[in-house]
Amino acid sequence: MNSSSSNNSHLKQDLDPQSDRSSDHYSQPHPLQSQPQPQSQQRRPRGFAATATAAAAMGVAVAGKGKKEREKEKERTKLRERHRRAITSRMLAGLRQYGNFPLPARADMNDVLAALAREAGWTVEADGTTYRASPPPPPQVGAFPVRSVESPLSASSLKNCSTKASLDCQPSVLRIDESLSPASLDSVVVAERDMKSDKYTSASPINSPECLEPDQLMQDVRPGEHGNDFTGTPYVPVYVMLATGAINNFCQLVDPECIRQELRHLKSLHVDGVVVDCWWGIVEAWSPQKYEWFGYRELFNIIREFELKLQVVMAFHEYGGNDSGCVLISLPQWVLEIGKDNQDIFFTDREGRRNTECLSWGIDKERVLKGRTGIEVYFDFMRSFRTEFDDLFAEGVISAVEIGLGASGELKYPSFSGRMGWRYPGIGEFQCYDKYSQQNLRKAAKLRGHSFWARGPDNAGQYNSKPHETGFFCERGDYDSYYGRFFLHWYAQSLMDHADNVLSLASLAFEEMQIIVKIPAVYWWYKTTSHAAELTAGYYNPTNQDGYSPVFEVLKKHSVMMKFVCSGLQVSCQEIDEALADPEGLNWQVLNSSWDRGLTVAGQNALPCYDREGHMKIVETAKPRNDPDCRHFSFFVYQQPLPLVQRTICFSELDYFIKCMHGEIAPDP
Repeated sequence: MNSSSSNNSHLKQDLDPQSDRSSDHYSQPHPLQSQPQPQSQQRRPRGFAATATAAAAMGVAVAGKGKKEREKEKERTKLRERHRRAITSRMLAGLRQYGNFPLPARADMNDVLAALAREAGWTVEADGTTYRASPPPPPQVGAFPVRSVESPLSASSLKNCSTKASLDCQPSVLRIDESLSPASLDSVVVAERDMKSDKYTSASPINSPECLEPDQLMQDVRPGEHGNDFTGTPYVPVYVMLATGAINNFCQLVDPECIRQELRHLKSLHVDGVVVDCWWGIVEAWSPQKYEWFGYRELFNIIREFELKLQVVMAFHEYGGNDSGCVLISLPQWVLEIGKDNQDIFFTDREGRRNTECLSWGIDKERVLKGRTGIEVYFDFMRSFRTEFDDLFAEGVISAVEIGLGASGELKYPSFSGRMGWRYPGIGEFQCYDKYSQQNLRKAAKLRGHSFWARGPDNAGQYNSKPHETGFFCERGDYDSYYGRFFLHWYAQSLMDHADNVLSLASLAFEEMQIIVKIPAVYWWYKTTSHAAELTAGYYNPTNQDGYSPVFEVLKKHSVMMKFVCSGLQVSCQEIDEALADPEGLNWQVLNSSWDRGLTVAGQNALPCYDREGHMKIVETAKPRNDPDCRHFSFFVYQQPLPLVQRTICFSELDYFIKCMHGEIAPDP
């Protein structure tokens, strides 16, 4: 019995040596412990001490957690403040553009309230005292005639609609089934808008069917049914582009009296404002960072005398060609001198020919311009303009700034250069063969895991080739191969990266100012599967891709307005058949894609219009009457090659066009 318990004791000690050492510690002291030794571990507190220690630890943890929460709340507050400022900025920009409110550049809500009160007929003094100078006019009776038509919409509901609502609410393009009940009718009209955008989810008097006449809800509305009657359509401001050549290459105003005469004509036509190109090649022509603005200062002062709004264009491209007459504006001379030693600062085609129309996007972050990168040069130019004309910004004379991002000031590659022999409807050529762009291509191919893809396509044809004549753009061509998709994605991404980089700095230079970017209209070969001309221009938009949505996401990121070049409105049927062009299809895709992303959209004509038919096509594009959401251009820029006083243009036609854009014209008798 004893031996058995002894064996069990030894077995327990072998299996649990820790328990053995613990028991020996209390049974008999170790010889080395005859002297008092410090304890290697603190004894765990018990009782009240344990409670106090736990409370202290918990307090430290809570304090740390509270500090993190305060930091998070600070970040959330910053985000809310930025969001609030962005909304305020858009409100101020809209009041300046559409309401012609003379708000200062850094207006606050007091300025806005005062401007709105004065517009409504109130008197606002400098100390804020507000009163109505005269009694309000009596309300108009019978502003909304009631028709004796059996309908679930009552006469009172029609009278409740404001005048603005009746103008803004256009008939739906949907054909409503007459068998629908009133409840189902409301659900059809409102739900159709809910699916398109969250901003239509709340039923308001403007968007509800109560704002429409009963007979309007029960029939289709087609543009042709109204002819040229644009009475009551939305007001679209019209700006006129002043002809290039008013400022010479030495930044001098050539003929001030001619400018005054031109502005006098425009003022008589009730034009809302003018657009002026500020040429990089003139202002910074001779030396880096030496800017000459005196000619533009004289021109802007004359524009201010006529109380016209002013939009300016930061023109970083070259001007001159077959349609430019004797006017030629190159890039700055000091840039051209650099280009003699380093021709890779310019866009280059597959044959190695350099295009000096604008700088290659490959040098956006390369210090090859006297110690500066490409985007730094652009930023310094924009910052100099903002500083020089700070008074015009403060007075609200300058209403918007357009940023040139490529050839012709448009966001595109210079793929259709006339000096290279291009003629319409050629597909153009890829412009990515300078050494800096090739370096970026090699990096992208290596990152993709296929270094041998670091090359441009060798079967993409020439400037004047047609898609079916090439192995790359033809039906089932290499554009849709693995390599083709990689290259075209990189090519388009370079365009978007350039826009992102420049617009980031433009937002800093022109804080709280409306910024505009011009998008080209490459409509030829639009009916082919590859969309070859759009691909060489930098828009990856074949039939199985949407090449404009990613670009518009970049513009939305910087709260930029998109200005679309309305081109191809006067293309003949023969040209459409030969080039498989589709101007209307391209217009539909670009405009709807931008509107669906919440962008503000403006327009500009590519070629001058001299007849009423061309003008009416522009008006129909600017404010389509069959759009169920009543969307339209925020403004339109009328471009002309020569001053009005030097041309034989019919002023009555231009006057008719402007009145149609303003929604004032009545149908032809």
